[in-house]
This record gives sequence, C-alpha cells and structure tokens, in this order.
Amino acid sequence: MNYENILHHTENNVLTITINRPDKLNALNSATLMELNDMLVKSRNNDDVHVLVITGAGQKAFVAGADIAEFTSLDAEGGRMLSKRGNQIFASIENYPKPVIAAVNGFALGGGLELALSCHIRIASDNARMGLPEVTLGLIPGYGGTQRLSQMIGKGKAFEMIFTADMIKADEALNLGLLNAVVPQAELMNKVAELVEKIKSKSRVAISHVIAAVNANYKDGVNGFEAEIEEFGKCFESVDAKEGAQAFIEKRKANFVGTVDKA
Repeated sequence: MNYENILHHTENNVLTITINRPDKLNALNSATLMELNDMLVKSRNNDDVHVLVITGAGQKAFVAGADIAEFTSLDAEGGRMLSKRGNQIFASIENYPKPVIAAVNGFALGGGLELALSCHIRIASDNARMGLPEVTLGLIPGYGGTQRLSQMIGKGKAFEMIFTADMIKADEALNLGLLNAVVPQAELMNKVAELVEKIKSKSRVAISHVIAAVNANYKDGVNGFEAEIEEFGKCFESVDAKEGAQAFIEKRKANFVGTVDKA
C-alpha cells in the first residue's frame, strides 16, 4: 500500500506510526484508517517490531477527530458500516500482541480520543486536550468510545464527558486514570522512549499473554480468571520462561529471546 496519510519508521525494534495530516489536525478519514490498519496487519507478526508507538504530526494535535466531510452523505447503513470498520481497527490495536503506546501530543478529540483509548498506555504532553464532542454533531462516539471511556473512568464521568462534549485538560485526564503520565511537550517522546526501553527489557512472550489476559476481563462471556490460568500455562511453552527461572536462580539478568519452545 502507498501511504499518503501516515508516516512510519522502525528503529531499535520500535515501530512509530505518525498520523500525518497536520493541515487537518490529523483528522481520521477513511483512507487514513485503511493505511493504519494495513500497517497494523503488516507489523503484527514482524519479529523486528517489539513495541508500537502511535502519535500525530506537528505540535497541535494527536488526532482531532474524524473527518466530518465524509459524514455528509451517509445514511443509517453507511453509518453502521463506518462504525463497524472503525471498531474493528481499534479492536485490533487493543488486542495487538505487542505493547501499543499513544504519544498524545495535543488535541485528542472524537475518533482521536477513541484511538488513544484503544492503545494499552497513554502518555500525553501538558498541552493535550481530550474529549468526545460527537453530540454537538447530532452523533455519538462510534469507534468504541462509549465502551472504553466508561470502562476506564467509570459510567457517570463518561456520561458527563459525552453529554456535555466538554474537553478536559491533561492533568484532569491523568487524575481520572485516562492517562498514564503527563510531561512537557518537549519531553514527550523522551518519556515514551524511556518507557519503551523498560518494556523491551522484559519477555515479549509474557507481555503478549498479559495483553490477552487483561483484555479478557472486558469481553462478554469470558471469565478473566480462567483466561489468566490459560495464558499463565501458555507461558511455560516459551524459551523465555525457562530463561527467566534460570536467570533468577543464577542471580543474573535474564536474556529473553521472545520465542516459543516447540522442541
């Protein structure tokens, strides 16, 4: 695929995807969503990628919503199809088997906040502003926002944010548990890099099982404790589990290779 709306580069096993529509405050149109999805599919089983970072171009916006121009011709069925596609792509981020970090460098509104919510960790610059303003357009969040926001900050506060369409500042988002950390904008990518290095030193196999186990708690009909038992068992198929135990016994740093032992 020819990428016209995103930038991507891989360095030191970290894939950084930048939504690159700064003249539109990085708004998500259909083409951008398809490019993002294509990159997710290609990198999912790429052993050179250990961690994924998603951010926005420029210093004003992470993603300031969806591209409203695409909404004017939609009927109910078109709306359902658009929402289904966005939900599928953001679910693939939520269930991506490698850590996904959102570097929120400004406005994260509507689809932009929904994108950030689908990531495993959110680090924001202190100029970040977040909100779900869809009701001002006569719409509701359609890319998983009604579900993930309420899971993250509670039903009452989620209702308030969505009903009022108010933006919240980074410090309030941090207090609500919506963000993991807030730093000055000039320090954002350094903070993300610091976190990435800590994550990269751990077992990739174990982390993939952590993602599956934690997400299981939020899936209808799935017993999270049973999922944890299953994922815990799967860890023992890995070279990393053997190396981790041996390193502990030998009082040395583990050398994780991130592979499953099929011997």
